[in-house]
Amino acid sequence: MDWQSLWLSVKLAAISVLVLLPLAILLSRLLAYREFRGKSWIEALIMVPLVLPPTVIGYYLLVGLGSESWLGQWLQQTLGVQLVFHFSGLVVASVLVNIPFAVQPIQRAFEAIPQDVRDACACCGMSRTKQLFKVELPLVWPGILTALVLCFSHVLGEFGVVLMMGGSIAGETKTISIAIYDSVQAFDFASAGTMSLVLLLFAITTLALTTGLSRRLGRLR
Repeated sequence: MDWQSLWLSVKLAAISVLVLLPLAILLSRLLAYREFRGKSWIEALIMVPLVLPPTVIGYYLLVGLGSESWLGQWLQQTLGVQLVFHFSGLVVASVLVNIPFAVQPIQRAFEAIPQDVRDACACCGMSRTKQLFKVELPLVWPGILTALVLCFSHVLGEFGVVLMMGGSIAGETKTISIAIYDSVQAFDFASAGTMSLVLLLFAITTLALTTGLSRRLGRLR
């Protein structure tokens, strides 16, 4: 078991979720309640990572953020930030790839809130911010929880975009999925099997717990 790679994957998943969830909540609320020109195109753009191979997204990130691109050069010269083959680049890639896994369940949860509830909040003189924190967030918790687990689990098992963006640098970009790949390449099937089993058990357990908790929260609502 490559514990260093497992810890790096958990760290990457945790940071990605912390960055992604607040953005997903705001974007989901906007898409759920507002009608505007180009909305269908924005929703389609959000869903692109679901149908596009991760290696394609990783390729565009590698080219767009690499040292040969104007954006990559600007980040290095102005902010001293290097994203390619660096842990911070994996965070950026993971956030972008997991946007649909975060936005979709939260948006559906916002859309499920009855219009009467929002009208009542408006009649009580609640500001939009107070309405969000006092009324809406307690109602959309099942969607947020689903998004959290889906994103965390998906980041934990990411391979294509991680390999393209970060390669396999031990302690920096070598996640558990890359470690499994390297073990198979080295014909170390015992290690690959152990790490794969850990990910499989984690995925089944978290999804089962999330489904049960979401149902319980739904009944309490």
